[in-house]
Amino acid sequence: MNYTNLPNTNIKVSEICLGSMTWGEQNTEAEGHAQLDYALAQGVNFIDTAEMYSVPGNPKTQGSTESIIGTWLAKTNNRDQVVLTSKVTGPLRFFEHIRKDLNFSKEALDDALNKSLKRLQTDYLDVYQLHWPERGVNVFGVRDYTHNAKWEDNIAQVLEALDSFVKEGKIRQIGLSNETPWGVMRYCEEAKKGAPKMISVQNAYNLLNRRDEIGLSEVLLREDVGYLAYSPLAFGVLAGKYLNNNQPENARVTLFPNYSRYSSEQSNKATMLYNDIAKKHGISLTQMALAFVTQQPFVTSNIIGATTLSQLKENIDSIHLTLSDEIIAEINAVHTQIPNPAP
Repeated sequence: MNYTNLPNTNIKVSEICLGSMTWGEQNTEAEGHAQLDYALAQGVNFIDTAEMYSVPGNPKTQGSTESIIGTWLAKTNNRDQVVLTSKVTGPLRFFEHIRKDLNFSKEALDDALNKSLKRLQTDYLDVYQLHWPERGVNVFGVRDYTHNAKWEDNIAQVLEALDSFVKEGKIRQIGLSNETPWGVMRYCEEAKKGAPKMISVQNAYNLLNRRDEIGLSEVLLREDVGYLAYSPLAFGVLAGKYLNNNQPENARVTLFPNYSRYSSEQSNKATMLYNDIAKKHGISLTQMALAFVTQQPFVTSNIIGATTLSQLKENIDSIHLTLSDEIIAEINAVHTQIPNPAP
């Protein structure tokens, strides 16, 4: 396993991070524990979760993923061996089962954090992230930005609230998720005035969605902010499992057809071309897609997820693959032909 430090900290994390959002829906508690055991044995020390998990979000399973991690931590006493992150849910009308006021007020953050800590059976989180902004932004498959003037800038107040939890020892560092270049710079602006710095951004990034290379990558590198890439396999599309109109039993897009973000005609065409590159060079599409993400200069850690141990093994083993300049050039040729079909 390869390791790096979260920017501006002494927190050492594996360059492969274990995502957990299927635990409690597609995976049982026992399966979640088995994945945690295997990942830790392979050197993965970084675990990502969120209060809204498992997915798809619904009242019956909300918090189930954190609870599964919590029982594993209690059983193994491994808290000091892992770097643990979670996220507070942002505004979205169909998540009102989580909290009446889905905002980032001090009261809402306090409610969310304390419930997460209780489910996780820990006294602190290494990184606590805002799952998505309070203001309306173009994320989750939305390509174009539509301006909403109703949002009032409360970023200084949000940072003040988060800083109070740092001072209490409940969180060590803070981060963002599903954030834009403007949003990251706005938080960095407050940090330069003395507020705590957002050390990382967790966004979707994969061969079908490279839009963060356009503007955010420069912000990350110049402002020294980490990047945690989620959905590196694009809901499993970049594992090739849905090629030729296949619908594997128990696969996420088969079970939840509304998860169609990476299933457009253009995405399928690009995936077929990427699969041809992988076959030409004798590597799996899965590992090529993951290795591409991991070796980007602005990526701190690549958040992989799996529903089976065999998938998990292949995903973690991608850390040992470095793509040649020739493969990168062929990937970029496809990207030039079909750029960002699934933003």
